[in-house]
Parts: sequence; structure tokens; C-alpha cells
Amino acid sequence: MITSYLRRGMAAGLLAGLLAGLFAFFVAEPFVDQAIHLEEAAGGHSDEILGRATQRVGLFFATGLFGATVGGIFGLAYPYFSSRLASETDWIRSLSLAAAIFAGAFLIPFIKYPANPPTVGDPATIGERTASYYAMVALSLLAVLVAWQTARLLRERKVMAPVRHLAVGLGLVLAVTVLFLGLPAAPDPGAFPAGLLWDFRLSSLGTQLVFWSGLGVIFGLLCERANRRELH
Repeated sequence: MITSYLRRGMAAGLLAGLLAGLFAFFVAEPFVDQAIHLEEAAGGHSDEILGRATQRVGLFFATGLFGATVGGIFGLAYPYFSSRLASETDWIRSLSLAAAIFAGAFLIPFIKYPANPPTVGDPATIGERTASYYAMVALSLLAVLVAWQTARLLRERKVMAPVRHLAVGLGLVLAVTVLFLGLPAAPDPGAFPAGLLWDFRLSSLGTQLVFWSGLGVIFGLLCERANRRELH
């Protein structure tokens, strides 16, 4: 059974990754080009080994590989979480799990450390910034996991839904607030144009949203299809 979930996860992740790559190609890449042109106009230079044309082609390879890898991990984790979720169908369970991981792995860290174009930030501090970001990702995922476990425990103890939702929601907000205050601040974008900066950030958010939505939807559909086959 684990093998079948792994295959579904990898297939769903690959397709979702390609969809995310398609979104990034048409929506995010133009903003990257604009940022590079601004750097060049300001007298900067690029140390890129690969040209932009090669990078655009490689984008689909990268998102596809990322999707298949993350999808495989999603498929392996799904059997554990699906039996512990309140939802009764694989469709809802898949969407719920994908949404929870999206929130912990990307959305919450994004609010603290929004994506920046390649030309923003001091190259000398990239190691520190990367460490801070991954620490935020790990702790955000932990906060979401604790919130889910708490909600499950309260549900098993027959705590009323309004009380349960408020307690878990406020607890998660408190935990995220502590993370925001405790971790280093995001880098100052300096004089980078605000409009272009937020266009890039929103396109980055959209790319991740497409991926995780696609993963949850496609994996859920594959599971429902497999369930119908077993019934017949």
C-alpha cells in the first residue's frame, strides 16, 4: 500500500511541479528579467554561469524534479496523517494535508521572509539569511503540527467546536508571533522599486499556491480513482 501512495504522490507532484513551472514561466520570470535589467542599468554585473534562456528551460526541470520529490514525501506521509484526520474522504484529506503543509512550509515563513529578486540583499549575508529562513520553515511546520495534534486531542475529548477552534487558532497565532519576534528581521530591499518588488513576491506566492493546490487536488483525485477501482 505504501508503494501505491508513493507512486501517486510522485505522479501528482510531478504534474503539480510542471503546472507551477508554467505559472512561474509566464508570471514570475518577467519580473526576474526586470530586476536583472535594473541591476545592469545601475552598473551591476551578473556572475551567472548559465544564460537566462537556459535558466528558463531549466525552470521546468527544476520544478518537475522538486514536485516529484516533494510529492513522493507527501505520498509516504499521507497514510499516517489520513487515518488521523477528521475528514472521511481521501479527497478532503489530501486537500487538508496539502493546505496545512503549504501554510507551515511556505505561507507563514513568507510573511516573515517574503521572496526577493536575485538582485536584492547583500551577497555577504546570504548564508545567515538562508539559515534564518530554513529555521523559520522548520519551526512553522512544528507549530502547525502541534496545532493539529492539539485540535485532534480536543476533538477526542469532545470539546465544543467553537472552543476548540478558538483555542487552537489563538495558540497558533501566539506561536507564530513568538517566531516573528525571535528570528532576525528580513533584509532591507533598499531602493529597489516597491511595485516590482511586490509583483515578484506575489508571483512567488502564486507559484507555491499553484504547486500545493495542484498536489492536493491531483493526489486526492488519484486516491479517489483507486478507491473506485477497489470497489469494483
